[in-house]
Amino acid sequence: MSINLSKNSTISLTKEVEKLSKITVGLGWDVAQPKKGFLSFLLGTGSIDLDASCLLIDENHTVLDSVWFGKLKSKCKSVKHKGDNLTGQGDGDDEQICIDLHRLDRSVKHIAITVNSFRGQTFDRVDNAFCRVLDQSSREICRFTLNEQGSHTGIFIGLLSRENQEWKFTTKGVKANGNDVKSIASTVIQHI
Repeated sequence: MSINLSKNSTISLTKEVEKLSKITVGLGWDVAQPKKGFLSFLLGTGSIDLDASCLLIDENHTVLDSVWFGKLKSKCKSVKHKGDNLTGQGDGDDEQICIDLHRLDRSVKHIAITVNSFRGQTFDRVDNAFCRVLDQSSREICRFTLNEQGSHTGIFIGLLSRENQEWKFTTKGVKANGNDVKSIASTVIQHI
């Protein structure tokens, strides 16, 4: 049974799933319906291009690598992005990042999950955004609903952390600005 997480909460993924070896982080969103009025007629509903990304970070909070739509695999090949969704249309996950926890380089202590708007569209235009973590059998372990609408262009969603042999996921929901993962990296580092 999936656990619904609130902002700034932590779950031990390792305790929830026996012999956890791989996870998939899925992100989904919809385009917010415009408010009634003349401008909504001109703007229409359209699409929004959000990009799921992650930063691989060591124990000293140094970014070792990043995975995003422009770089679909980590150097160690244990983190893989499944591709870019340019519209946010459709049900379910719009973008996914797969992580092989056993193949992950030992120097990686944290994996920061982020989302940003490549085209600079703000999160005022985003609705029903979520992040979920699935185990190796595609069973949903937990879900975090994002309520961070506003004039920002990115969000530090959550942090996967390795402590000894245990993996934990902490929800963040920190607003950021930037159109790619590298431009919001400093915000991520400040909030680890």
